[in-house]
Amino acid sequence: MPSHNRKGILMFLVTKTYDHSLGLSACFRQWRADHSHCRFLHGYALSFKLTFAAEQLDRNNWVLDFGGLKPVKAFLVESFDHKLAIAEDDPALDDLGMLAGLGLADTLVIPFVGCEGFAKYVYDWVDAWLGDVHPLECDIRGLRLVEVEVREHGGNSAIYQGAK
Repeated sequence: MPSHNRKGILMFLVTKTYDHSLGLSACFRQWRADHSHCRFLHGYALSFKLTFAAEQLDRNNWVLDFGGLKPVKAFLVESFDHKLAIAEDDPALDDLGMLAGLGLADTLVIPFVGCEGFAKYVYDWVDAWLGDVHPLECDIRGLRLVEVEVREHGGNSAIYQGAK
């Protein structure tokens, strides 16, 4: 069912989910959470839900062709499949990074970690990719990425929404 965007224009929304069963098992720690066990290395098989919107459907009556999202799946696998995600400001960055040099971890350094950080990281990449691959459709049909939801498990998730 269509929804309205912030300007009141009718929008069509679709979602693409990459479920926990995909096996995107990432390890990370919330180093600032000194009051919590989340400060220790731990991990989850993450899931990702991407929501796309368009003011007008394409000639197939689609918001976008789900089959064209193979590069997105490849990016998620490359970024989160058996990765040690490290916040770029983690005071143990060098020590954790040494695990990669020892062949003990495949690391990914990003601005901040956790569901919120992963959602923004994925949003930024997919949003740029969408603009590169479908620039005319983004302009003409209003095609855009609305939000990315990341789940650690059934009980915890975070959503990042773009400013567009």
